[in-house]
Amino acid sequence: MSDAVREKVIAIIAEQAVLDVSDVRMDASLEELGIDSLGLVEAIFAIEETFDISVPFNANDPSETDFDISSVAAIVTAVEQLVADQKE
Repeated sequence: MSDAVREKVIAIIAEQAVLDVSDVRMDASLEELGIDSLGLVEAIFAIEETFDISVPFNANDPSETDFDISSVAAIVTAVEQLVADQKE
């Protein structure tokens, strides 16, 4: 994992969860961190803006999305892939 991507994603998630960065575990789900559907959408927008990427996420039907939001680690991995794809 790229440290820079991981740190920025964790910072975005921590901000949405109103937590300290140190309280965000890589294995935690967004639900465990207290992020609701609105917070998820805001986090997705913040990720898109921060990394200048387009996240393939359907807020109306998250289960029909290729973007894995099952854990913080899954989100970091997905963002890293989107950033890498953009550079190609």
